[in-house]
Amino acid sequence: MIPRGRAAVVLAAGLLGLAAVLVTACGSDVRHPDMPPPASAPTTPSGPSPQPLPSLPGPAILVVKVDNAREARPARGLGNADLVYIEPVEGGASRIIAVFASHLPPAVGPVRSARETDLQLLPQFGHPALAFSGAAPSLMHLIAHAAVRDASAERVPRAYFRDSNRGAPHNLFVRPGLLPKGGEWRADSQPRFGPAPAGGVASRHEVVRYRAANMAFDWAATANRWLVSLDGVPANSDGHRLAASTVVVQQVPVHQSAIRDVAGNRSPIADTVGHGHALILRNGEAFRADWSRGAADQGTTYTTPTGQPIPFESGQVWIVLTPG
Repeated sequence: MIPRGRAAVVLAAGLLGLAAVLVTACGSDVRHPDMPPPASAPTTPSGPSPQPLPSLPGPAILVVKVDNAREARPARGLGNADLVYIEPVEGGASRIIAVFASHLPPAVGPVRSARETDLQLLPQFGHPALAFSGAAPSLMHLIAHAAVRDASAERVPRAYFRDSNRGAPHNLFVRPGLLPKGGEWRADSQPRFGPAPAGGVASRHEVVRYRAANMAFDWAATANRWLVSLDGVPANSDGHRLAASTVVVQQVPVHQSAIRDVAGNRSPIADTVGHGHALILRNGEAFRADWSRGAADQGTTYTTPTGQPIPFESGQVWIVLTPG
């Protein structure tokens, strides 16, 4: 049972028998079903077996904490991210963790503060540079000893700028080209891409709900992508509709941190080491899945209930961390 006050998730009822609450609606109300994938999304057909991305040697990894409040939209630079995580934060809201490996855009943001969830999630990327704006003093101490490189606005102020057309705190952006490089992404923790296994169930529309935020993914067959909406509004970045090749709705234990935000709210921590259930969306189908991650410096594996690997479709991957 999820304690009162935590982010609540609605998962697809009856679709895959998961132990969380998932709501799936048949049909789609997408207004632009023919929207092509973002320029950064690879469109090369998958090979006969799962392959790591990017190719060896691993690239330097940059992670940017991106604001996901309504006032912060549209974001900049998200179309270039290899992975986009959604994490629960205070008040049932959400925040974005954008992971860049293949392409660095000119600017990313709005940039916001770090959370404890990040420090368990990010070591799988080696020793990534972490771009963020502030954190609680006790969390800054943890960041200083974590497997990340502090590339915050406080450490590298010349890389950050304010957009005068937006109001604070939703107006801080970073120029990735001015940040120090992070460590290399080890091949054994990189996501795997390849053909889908058998056993998927046709799906066109999936919604994930937190207490104060929601994300919807609508299948656009001509683009072979899931079009992203945030809080009921099509999500855009740099003038393009955000679209995922694969969406992972990953159920994780969530507990409250001892650290509080400036308003006195305790921050939720999503535990991404361990195992649990997930729903994977790709190629217009939904797959019941199990996830497993043995340690913070290891990647996450996704398999069918019978143990068959579920690789991703080539392109940008969205991973939504939900209480479960």
